[in-house]
Amino acid sequence: MSEEKDLPIEGNEGLQNVVPVSGMYQDWFLDYASYVILERAVPAIEDGFKPVQRRIMHAMKEMDDGRFNKVANIIGQSMQYHPHGDASIGDAIVNLGQKDLLIETQGNWGDVRTGDGAAAARYIEARLSKFALEVVFNPQTTEWQLSYDGRKKEPVTLPVKFPLLLAQGVEGIAVGLSTKILPHNFCELIEGSIQILKGKKTNILPDFNMGGYADFSEYNEGLRGGKVKVRAKIEEDDNRTLLIKEIPYGTTTNSLIESIIKANDKGKIKIKKVVDNTAKDVEIMVQLAPGQSPNMTIDALYAFTDCEVSISPNACVIIDDKPVFLSVNKILEYNTFQTKDLLNQELEIRKSELLEKLLFSSLEKIFIENRIYRDIEECETWEAVIETIDKGLEPFKPEFYREITKEDIIRLTEIKIKRISKFDTFKADELMRKLNEELEEVNHHLQNLTDYAIQYYSDLLKKYGKGRERKTEARTFDTIAANIVAANNAKLYVNRADGFVGYGLKKDEFVCECSDLDDIIIFRRDGVCMVTKIQDKGFVGKDIIHVAVFRKGDERMVYNLIYLDGGSGRTMIKRFQVLSVTRDREYVLTKGTKGTKVLYFTANANGEAEIVTVFLTAGAKARVKVFDFDFKDLEIKGRGAKGNILTKYPVRKIQLKMEGVSTLGGLDIYFDPSVGRLNTDERGDFVGNFLGEDKVLVFYKDGNYELTTFELTNRYEPENILLIEKYDPESVVSSIYYDGVNKMHYVKRFVIETSTLNKKFNFISDHKQSKLTVVSTEKQPQVKVKFKLDKEVEEKVYDMDMLIDVKGWKSVGNRLSNHKVINISLVESAKPEKKKENPVKNNDSEESKNGSGEDDDKEQLGLF
Repeated sequence: MSEEKDLPIEGNEGLQNVVPVSGMYQDWFLDYASYVILERAVPAIEDGFKPVQRRIMHAMKEMDDGRFNKVANIIGQSMQYHPHGDASIGDAIVNLGQKDLLIETQGNWGDVRTGDGAAAARYIEARLSKFALEVVFNPQTTEWQLSYDGRKKEPVTLPVKFPLLLAQGVEGIAVGLSTKILPHNFCELIEGSIQILKGKKTNILPDFNMGGYADFSEYNEGLRGGKVKVRAKIEEDDNRTLLIKEIPYGTTTNSLIESIIKANDKGKIKIKKVVDNTAKDVEIMVQLAPGQSPNMTIDALYAFTDCEVSISPNACVIIDDKPVFLSVNKILEYNTFQTKDLLNQELEIRKSELLEKLLFSSLEKIFIENRIYRDIEECETWEAVIETIDKGLEPFKPEFYREITKEDIIRLTEIKIKRISKFDTFKADELMRKLNEELEEVNHHLQNLTDYAIQYYSDLLKKYGKGRERKTEARTFDTIAANIVAANNAKLYVNRADGFVGYGLKKDEFVCECSDLDDIIIFRRDGVCMVTKIQDKGFVGKDIIHVAVFRKGDERMVYNLIYLDGGSGRTMIKRFQVLSVTRDREYVLTKGTKGTKVLYFTANANGEAEIVTVFLTAGAKARVKVFDFDFKDLEIKGRGAKGNILTKYPVRKIQLKMEGVSTLGGLDIYFDPSVGRLNTDERGDFVGNFLGEDKVLVFYKDGNYELTTFELTNRYEPENILLIEKYDPESVVSSIYYDGVNKMHYVKRFVIETSTLNKKFNFISDHKQSKLTVVSTEKQPQVKVKFKLDKEVEEKVYDMDMLIDVKGWKSVGNRLSNHKVINISLVESAKPEKKKENPVKNNDSEESKNGSGEDDDKEQLGLF
């Protein structure tokens, strides 16, 4: 604090001295910040509790009699230790109870899934769980301190023998500091601790009681800067209905529904209605508007609603009265070795207790069997009694592990005559034998403390692990482009002459449906191209010849262009792509000379190359004044290429002669099982080379098959897929399935007869235990089958086309065998390597990768 100075104040003669407060604020603020960090917001690493939680647990232990207590009573008991209001204590109890680990609850404790609050504290009851009683408390290993008013003792930290902090998770905001540790799986924490005790590394991941899917690729061990993406589990009930079965951590069904309605009101998604059917299990039914794709809507739900949330962890704990940022793996390691140390303390305490019991049992036996108690009958003073007993024990003292004290002798004098008269040497020896056996066991555990700790954790897993399996499925999420999945909530219009585009020009020419998140690409007659964000009305330059929604990186969109070069008078021709651009920047597609203008332009979504007819002027010196040109004779280049010479003579007009076909090869499609998506980036398994109307055929383990397009926005269930491939209408499907009704395996062969896309068809029995075991579309597939014949196992290889003829897809099929089938596996045949098709193309750059106008020197492409 700064020094006090006497400062004169004019006009206030009554004030002799003024004390400045500079510096006081700083100290008080730091004191307050430290208090909030240590006493309110951030948990201690030793037990994972904030002070209020620790005091609640201590109060409940004091009240514990095996029966439920009113929460209002628990709050009152806790207020003896926690100097704050009953509301904050009540909220903390409810929070602990909803985690379903340390507290058993009775009554309406609310629902974290729906966001419903708990009933009043006077109506609900709680008691400590068996797990809490076993792992949280031990007065002998607890460090105590006085409560805030000095009347009672409370624990500094509780001796928790479990990584409780990581199991429950915690969130707190202090002054200038916050902590957010996500909950982890109970069983995986125990398994991780066992791995640490074995000297191995571990990597634990969060697990949320809400379930759902989570991407932990950027988790960063829970440290600052990490991120976890959590998604709801959305199922497609039918083509018009989606079911949300599990919701992301940190959301509720009410908040999720509100976010869906908000996105629909903004036009990001198009739905008919949302119905909350949540009861025992979460179920939110989303009915789609007519014509909406379920796959696109699922993506849009992830992109625009709380069906996907991002969580930023920040693992901060209190160690030695200081906040420390520590990874979750380090926290687990700390808690594991702390548990080992606590077990060591408990063993040492038990060893001391056993030694004392053995010592007194031995003293008692010697005292009675050697009739030392009779020697004290003649003693007249207390000191003489003590001395006589001590003298009688003298020959046996070398056998004891410590010196015999006066207190030990006093205990002997307190033995009642009734016990002496009924003393049984055999029972005494039996008791001492059991104590020695237990002592040997304790010593063995102390010598093998690591093994003992591993066994302790294994017992915890066995006793309490059932029903605590992982609920959140770890996946790798693909990036969803918001502008692609957004519903078409706007209409694009253009005024070509005046150069305006936007969704507000409703009196002008309609172009297409679009989203207000889209970018649009514009081509002008002067040979300039630009990409801009769609808006209500925007000026992009006069004389527009083409406008459309722009898809970044679309390698199949090819533009065919013929233009008159104003400098040389030549007519130039080019094919190019526009893959990536800087928004609102004008790109010159020609040589840029004065007087240049576009004579012919087409945009081809699949790289089509049409044939055009070129008409020269009547006064042209060329002998042939009309000729055809096929765009497929041109290579696809970058947008900066200046093009090739079509003709050096003046052109009167150019018109389309024949629609073209794609000059690009088929699209190589891959399936990435980690995200359940198709892609063209060579991630995952090669599906096939696709063109136009080709389809994808998917077989699921539940006995369904489905035909889909090869759109990259399609979604699949990777955990349920047995086979995914390019659909061949002529192929025969060979399959073996297990019939849950007859408990037998059946074989069937059929041809796909349905043509409806994105609809699942079941071709096995619909019993819930029925499942598809093997499926193949090879011409001559073979299966290896293991049977159990009496006590022997036999293995055979069958040609599936010899087992049954091709029948209808609804047929039952033939029984595979009357014997018990142990295993069925498909004999893999050698598959031909994928032939890579390299379409002719050239990617964009800010400057053309094909030169800058040097194509002028190439041979003229026209006939004249």
